Amino acid sequence: MNTRVEPFGSGTLLQAIAAKADLSSVFRAAAVLFVTVLTIVAAQVSIPLPFTPVPFTLQPMIVLLGGAALGARLGMASQILYIAIGIAGLPVFAASPVLPQGFGRLLGPTGGYLMSYPIAAFVAGYLARRGFDRRYLTSVLAMGAGLAIIFACGVAWLAWGAPRTGLSAAVATGLVPFIPADIVKVLLAATALLYGFGLVVVAQAVRPRRDTKLVS
Repeated sequence: MNTRVEPFGSGTLLQAIAAKADLSSVFRAAAVLFVTVLTIVAAQVSIPLPFTPVPFTLQPMIVLLGGAALGARLGMASQILYIAIGIAGLPVFAASPVLPQGFGRLLGPTGGYLMSYPIAAFVAGYLARRGFDRRYLTSVLAMGAGLAIIFACGVAWLAWGAPRTGLSAAVATGLVPFIPADIVKVLLAATALLYGFGLVVVAQAVRPRRDTKLVS
């Protein structure tokens, strides 16, 4: 696998996709909505675990990949929109037989993770905008920084917010069991990001050939 992408100047994957087009407000809004929808879909892939109130979901991968692909502000906007839709009462949060949908979910044991998503997406996007998305290892670092924020907020909320389990119990139930799977998620997200850049490179290489054939 090519672990470095250098055909573009500084910029996110979204900016690379729109390199030959106007990055209009409509285009940006559509990109934000697309990542929001992906986050909703990822939330439905939810596996409850008997030893913790925190389910296994694919959301962190989408949050970090979306932030890196859209950039800091748009990545954050996609997650603010996701939370706003959930607060409005639509069933977009991970399914749970115990935890409610709507605003009450933010007050439950997974509230810290949910509230961290906009910040995590912002950090991943901020680092991506500064070139961390050009290499595989630095992409992993950028998304790892975002993942650290998700874990920090989630564990802090479990420990001192709801249900106030204390720090050691919060780490044992909200961090340790998820580390291996979330490392895999970050690695997959970084792979997908570079693959996206690769597709843009191929598309931009093919387009001039087509234009040349049309002119001739």
